[in-house]
Amino acid sequence: MAATGGVSTDDIPILQAENLTSNVKSVHYSRTFLSIIGGVVAGIWGFTGLTGFVFYFLIMMVASIGLLAKSKFSVQTYFDSWTRISIEGVFGGLMSFVLFWTFAYDIVHIF
Repeated sequence: MAATGGVSTDDIPILQAENLTSNVKSVHYSRTFLSIIGGVVAGIWGFTGLTGFVFYFLIMMVASIGLLAKSKFSVQTYFDSWTRISIEGVFGGLMSFVLFWTFAYDIVHIF
């Protein structure tokens, strides 16, 4: 992650658009990757119904905690708001999760 800027003497954070965009893309790519891997794991383990969705949201919660740890719990240094780390890309990754979840489940448990 690239720092978005330093802190001036007035304690006003300065955000650099390129670094912010790069950080948001990194969050989006990591959530998409985890959605795909989580879908495959949920399908192989045979999760069905609500259990699969709970598993997905647990993965996203762990991802948010990991991103917070990666940013050393100083979110304002790397992002413009907490929502960038906590919920950015969660619902977009849900479609990928469901696709790979059903695909892996079908391959392992039906065929």
